Amino acid sequence: MPRFAIIGTVEIASGRVNEFLPLLMAHRARCLKDEPGTLNFEVLMPHDDNTKVMLYEVYQDEAASEAHSKGPSMARLREEAAGMMVKVSGTRGTLRE
Repeated sequence: MPRFAIIGTVEIASGRVNEFLPLLMAHRARCLKDEPGTLNFEVLMPHDDNTKVMLYEVYQDEAASEAHSKGPSMARLREEAAGMMVKVSGTRGTLRE
């Protein structure tokens, strides 16, 4: 079964990116440690826009991606970062090898 990836963008409320980043990095660490289907989770800070954080996530398959999005770490991030994430968008797809 092909691996599944997400390239996402999170728009952060004005002035809150430094508060949001440690929460996101803790989420990243939990996912890589506790979710066997999460293979890669990279965080990118664009140089030209300090209100956005970009993500590159790779999963074993689409089912692992769904498990991640409904899992306890995602629920915790949503709770801890309430009011910080203005908009979340992304592109999902299958990795070609």
